[in-house]
Amino acid sequence: MSRILARLAAFNCLVLLLAFAVGWLSKARDGLTSGGDLFMIHFYLGLFAVLLTLATHCLIFIYFLGTGRWVKEVAIAYRLPDAPLPRLTRDLKRRTFPVALVAMLVPIAAAAAGAAAQRREWSWTIHAGLAFATLVVNLWAFIVEYRNVSINAGIIDEVMREVDRIRAEHGLESNAQALQREQGQV
Repeated sequence: MSRILARLAAFNCLVLLLAFAVGWLSKARDGLTSGGDLFMIHFYLGLFAVLLTLATHCLIFIYFLGTGRWVKEVAIAYRLPDAPLPRLTRDLKRRTFPVALVAMLVPIAAAAAGAAAQRREWSWTIHAGLAFATLVVNLWAFIVEYRNVSINAGIIDEVMREVDRIRAEHGLESNAQALQREQGQV
């Protein structure tokens, strides 16, 4: 998951930067009042960037909900203690969710401010400031999320090692052997 997140976050940052740059270019060429295509490119690129940002952070929510539930269920099934592994997955989720939520709300605010600026109800500087904040907040969020996803992947590996240890103590085959047998590879 950490590789997927790294690639998705890099693409997301690129799209956010592109929307930001095209927005400044549109502003410099007075794209809103001149009727040029640059404003519409910024509009659609910004809309895509916001939706991609929301989808990326939602993926993080889903990842932590799913893996947290999996670790909890495995801990119950194999009678693993709550500390350190299941508790750490909960702590990682609790540390990641507020960051991801802020990283989702700021671009929504930037998009709303852009719509208000387009209608000349708000100053364009509010939209530009929120767009800049979107870049900064999302870069910070992606760093936090990547770190926590990487730690969580280590926890999952550790849970699997602990399960294999318990299975071996009871004379059972390892998870890898059981999967191979199920797939007809042994």
